[in-house]
Amino acid sequence: MKVSPIRSPAEHEKALERARSLMGATKENELDELELLQAVIERWEREQYGDATPTPLEAVRFRMDQLGLRPRDLEPFIGSRARVSEVLSGNRSLSIEMIRALHQHLGIPASALIAASEDNADEDLPPPSKPALKKLVELGAMKSGEAYENFRARIGAKIAEPAMLRKTRTARTNTKTDLAALDAWCAVVLMKAERCKVSKKPRRLTQASLRDLAMLSALPEGPKLAQKQLAEHGIALVTLPHLPGTYLDGAAMRRADGVPVIALTLRHDRVDNFWFTLLHECVHVWRHLNEKTLIVDDLDMRGEDAVEREADEGASDALIPAGLWSQHRHAIRTPRDIELVAAQASVHPAIVAGRWQRENQDYRRFAKMLGRGEVRRLFRDG
Repeated sequence: MKVSPIRSPAEHEKALERARSLMGATKENELDELELLQAVIERWEREQYGDATPTPLEAVRFRMDQLGLRPRDLEPFIGSRARVSEVLSGNRSLSIEMIRALHQHLGIPASALIAASEDNADEDLPPPSKPALKKLVELGAMKSGEAYENFRARIGAKIAEPAMLRKTRTARTNTKTDLAALDAWCAVVLMKAERCKVSKKPRRLTQASLRDLAMLSALPEGPKLAQKQLAEHGIALVTLPHLPGTYLDGAAMRRADGVPVIALTLRHDRVDNFWFTLLHECVHVWRHLNEKTLIVDDLDMRGEDAVEREADEGASDALIPAGLWSQHRHAIRTPRDIELVAAQASVHPAIVAGRWQRENQDYRRFAKMLGRGEVRRLFRDG
């Protein structure tokens, strides 16, 4: 990968062509190259055309012309075809989430887009999609035939700070997320969390207490025991299936009274996924929730910011201490090896198998050791 400064219109066109070819890349080196290309393209354009900031719509259309994009190419960053049409016609302002996605994925300068956020910060979200509304009824949160506005008003009354649901998010959020469905999901989570009893004199979370939680994984009823143990730390743990369009594994937020809430969707009903997600969200509560009002995680996505790295590392070390993993990771060859490492770490073998799979990018080996179907059944009572 070699990215050089742009010194002529021909080099500018060549850089644009290369950036166009990298759109949709997933490999880390290609993403790094795209980021550097976007930086040098932006610098050259600023030098050529001055610092006059275009309107957000002008900036979007300019980048579309450069990269040869059609309106449908904007759907991953803006939303549905109708929403893209509204934006391009000037009938809808860019939301904060759209701005973040357009800047991150198309390299449009934030200064050209950010003006849209001030007028749009308090804009009401449209109703969720029909599949999401249907799921709300199936979950018993919304009454059959109830208008969404009535549901939101009814459930919103239980939340002292609805602004909590405006996303202060990390890198692990899908750009296609239905924000209205996410808003509704968070509202139902908080409604369920209101019924959770937690200690009024909670014990502080520490790395040692996370380790204690992790060791509960070795027990058949470990997930339910973890729920009780977290309550002793003053944390409410609730489970709620994700709504269509939300792409969630877990989230961390606070109740109106300040009590931390961890919510898990259990969309991947596996022992390894449950414990990694739980410990990941515990680190968010411990380290990050004071700075952010809401953290939602799609752990199928890469998350390279400092917040997500710290949560990943904290969860990994709590489940399998770093020294132990370093000592044995390269010697794992058989299911028996998995079981021996799990015994030394005092955790469920699924946790060792899942970590080995992720680090080796081999999801067929040890697949029968992940504890599929062993978690969701424990939370059928909510």
